[in-house]
Amino acid sequence: MDDLRDGLRERWGLLTLGVAAAALGLWWWQGRPHAQPAGVLAPEDPLQGAAEPAAPWTFRNHRITPLARFEVRARVLGVERYRFDRAAELSPVDLALGWGPMSDSRVLQDIRVTQRDRWFFWSAVRLSISPAAVMSHAANMHLIPATAAVERRLLAVKPGQLVTLRGQLVRADGQDGWHWVSSLTRTDTGDGSCEVVWVESAAIADR
Repeated sequence: MDDLRDGLRERWGLLTLGVAAAALGLWWWQGRPHAQPAGVLAPEDPLQGAAEPAAPWTFRNHRITPLARFEVRARVLGVERYRFDRAAELSPVDLALGWGPMSDSRVLQDIRVTQRDRWFFWSAVRLSISPAAVMSHAANMHLIPATAAVERRLLAVKPGQLVTLRGQLVRADGQDGWHWVSSLTRTDTGDGSCEVVWVESAAIADR
């Protein structure tokens, strides 16, 4: 009987180890960067226009006020998911995005991008473009999915992929007095420089 129990424990331990290894492998596979060839993959600057519609609406007990119509096609430089901060009630994921020279693998090979606490950071030992060009062609965007389908698509994005996002730059106001206001320019830095995007549609491509 003891031998039987020991055998069952050993098999259960091996099964548990196998499941853990499979889960770790899946996590690595989903999060690994997607390789891209050299060259500018997203040449156009983000598009911004008059808000449409202009009237606010309510979403998850927050008042959402549109500030500008917005569309961007960019390379994903980083993905950071959030579950526990205040903003996670609206935005489960931030994407660090790059366009123009910041979508070119030859430029990005010398740049390290990190995200934390809803901020986007970059560093480089050497640069093939100016720091000003880096900052004006990259941004950390707080994404508010308009639908469950859009949310699933955004949560599946991997670094290196190309995304096209369409929606609005918005201000969000909670009933507790908390608020979040989008930047309306791509050239600002520091506190308040991130875009808060109400995402109505999201398309993802490897090239």
